[in-house]
Amino acid sequence: MSTATTTTPVAISSPRIGAPGTLTRLFFDAVERHDRPTAMLVKVEGRYEGVSHRALAERVRHAAMGLAALGVQRGERVAILSETRLEWAITDYACLTGGMPDVPVYPTVPAEQVQYILGDAGVAAIFVATAEHAATVASVREALPTLRHVIGFGATRWPGVDITLEALEARGAATESDAATAAYRASALEVTPQDVATIIYTSGTTGVPKGVVLTHDNLFSNVQAVTNAIPFTRADVSLSFLPLSHVLERMFDFLMFSCGVTIAYVESMDTILQNMSEVRPTIVVAVPRVYEKIYSRVMEMARRGSAVTRGIFAWASAVGDRWATAMLAGTQPDRSLGLRYALAQRLVFSKIRKRVGGRLRYFVSGGAPLAPEIGRFFYAAGLPILEGYGLTETSPVIAVNTPTHIRIGTVGQPIAGVEVTIAPDGEILTRGPNVMRGYLNQPAITAEAIDSEGWFHTGDIGALEDGFLRITDRKKNLIVTSGGKNIAPQPIEGLVVMNPFVSQAVMIGDRRKFPVILVVPEFTRLESWAAQQGLDSADRRALLGLPAVRTKMETEVRSALAGLAHYETPRKVGLLEHELTVERGELSPKLEVKRHVIAQRYANEIEALYTS
Repeated sequence: MSTATTTTPVAISSPRIGAPGTLTRLFFDAVERHDRPTAMLVKVEGRYEGVSHRALAERVRHAAMGLAALGVQRGERVAILSETRLEWAITDYACLTGGMPDVPVYPTVPAEQVQYILGDAGVAAIFVATAEHAATVASVREALPTLRHVIGFGATRWPGVDITLEALEARGAATESDAATAAYRASALEVTPQDVATIIYTSGTTGVPKGVVLTHDNLFSNVQAVTNAIPFTRADVSLSFLPLSHVLERMFDFLMFSCGVTIAYVESMDTILQNMSEVRPTIVVAVPRVYEKIYSRVMEMARRGSAVTRGIFAWASAVGDRWATAMLAGTQPDRSLGLRYALAQRLVFSKIRKRVGGRLRYFVSGGAPLAPEIGRFFYAAGLPILEGYGLTETSPVIAVNTPTHIRIGTVGQPIAGVEVTIAPDGEILTRGPNVMRGYLNQPAITAEAIDSEGWFHTGDIGALEDGFLRITDRKKNLIVTSGGKNIAPQPIEGLVVMNPFVSQAVMIGDRRKFPVILVVPEFTRLESWAAQQGLDSADRRALLGLPAVRTKMETEVRSALAGLAHYETPRKVGLLEHELTVERGELSPKLEVKRHVIAQRYANEIEALYTS
């Protein structure tokens, strides 16, 4: 371990809720306590159908016993390469109850990363969701000596798959007897809080992925604390669509299952709004990008309305903002404002709530900073976003806003049992039962991350304000200009993407004389504007080459930057014709910008900005 870190006197801590525990006990207790016909909802032939707790427990048991029948032993590691779906949860619980730490793999990572993760973790088996995933694994299988079994979620056995999940469950069911079932349960409950539950590889923004080793109690303690912070009931319905390979969605699904909340899985990321209207969830967990898209769609619909519609929307937004200001300050709006707000709800905000199902109690946001303007708008609309903060290494939640303690622009207060302090250089440090055991096969990097006093160094910069934690930027993402000025790019990028003409933005400028910004336009809106101006172009590249378009985009970007210090204002604006994606390696699976990749891939465009 490294030496102890000298921290500032400010440290926030409250007692842990409950005793250490395991995810296996959580699973069995939830099945017995709730025992409902709708533990989960899955789309089957065009309609959502319920999966009962008993049916789920049976499938989990059969899958676990099937893995044992294949010869996968307790303590061996099993990977899951899949998008979010019912089979992911079944496989996860089967591994947990079978004493087999599982290794989630993001479904979009390239073959070379799949090979690295499976090899570094030394997995004995892998579950794959599609024929494409099976082909990816087959292409690297010869380099993976520990991999003995490839199991497919499909009804048919794709090339490269040894056995289907259905056949695996059947094999497990064939070994079942009263004695075998009792032995399975007893073995599952022998798991201890300090046993490894999962190894989650963080994509990071630099270097190769690191395997974060999380114990049962790391995740269990987080479930306990968040359950205490945010109330959930058996009447709630949660829409699950973030990747279950992402620790935020996975922990929340454990939490939902523990509380008896019905978990509904979306068909795909393209059907989120449609599935919202069908399921009518009361709780949704998402990353800020989802809320940005909903916000942009609402703004676009308002702009396309008649003059009367635009006027009503502007009036309602202003009333909602005044109401939100009063409520967030802890004061009761006066009667006049209350009446105007009720009318704004009926004319405007109720329609927005209907678009997300009409029953939503609150959204939860994590994974990246949420623009305060978006948080205030949703709060005014009666759709509060409870923004939180954490990392894979912290299982993940460190702090979160709650329905009764919310401060927009912060990530809330530290959860029970978790300490937070700010180092002299502004870095956020934390310790508690949620902090990982370490990085797999990386003792030196682990020692750098967790100091001798047990503080985990998050790599984020922030401040504590009356017990609320505010994140300002990533420590490693700070841009230091050649003039010695430190610039936090994320808040500036957040301002720019609020503009309706902007889809994505990335600041560049480390060790340069001044910063510049690369922007991906919101092409639907830009193309519509260009058509109105009589500007014609054959494709996006040609469109972005038009002087009028470049001037328009620069004007829009600069309109979002008023109030910034001169040194932190981007001097030049570069336009990109393609969305930044995970598939091309420009974003991490958590949709974080890989700034160094962007700098390399668009080096020519960046140099042109500095030399023009």
